[in-house]
Amino acid sequence: MAALDVRACFLGDSFTAGVGDPTGVGWVGRVGAAARRAGWDLTGYVLGVRRDTSVDVARRFLAEASWRLRDGDRYGVVVAIGLNDVVLDDGHPRVAPERSLAALTEVLDGAVVRGWPALVVGPPPVSDAGESARAADLTAGMAALCAARGIPFVDTTGLAADPVWIEEVGAGDAYHPSTRGYGRLAALVEPVLLRWLAEQVAAQ
Repeated sequence: MAALDVRACFLGDSFTAGVGDPTGVGWVGRVGAAARRAGWDLTGYVLGVRRDTSVDVARRFLAEASWRLRDGDRYGVVVAIGLNDVVLDDGHPRVAPERSLAALTEVLDGAVVRGWPALVVGPPPVSDAGESARAADLTAGMAALCAARGIPFVDTTGLAADPVWIEEVGAGDAYHPSTRGYGRLAALVEPVLLRWLAEQVAAQ
């Protein structure tokens, strides 16, 4: 499997982009390095845009992914969305939960049609308790949607009890962690991503 030229797009928001990590590695860089240590010839395209909602990601998904997922041996799509959806705008979430799930469905359907296995990462907790609660509710819906489709899902709500995550988010902008916090997030994603590579991406 090590000889396979594997290419994966990591679509999402500022967490995907690694905002707040002074090393610039973020969680995507860490899981990519773990995959390469495990023998995967993985090229990971980091397509995180600050403030992007699930609707924004769905809108740009095909244009950005199609150009990158070509000329290799195997392809995959990692979708990490949700926190920007639940942030309040004029007293209402920027994206209603049902619309968030519809946007995720749109992305997953587009990936299926093109034969790209998908993996989904749920929104992490932040300093604001209301936003974290809404993110946890959205996480439950995303997890159910992925379970029904046999798509791997990473639930990150447990970071709410992680002292490193809590400390770094609180010491920063109340949303993004620093280096160690991204390491904690990467530790949740890494085993799921490695299984996904072995069981779904390599099986194409």
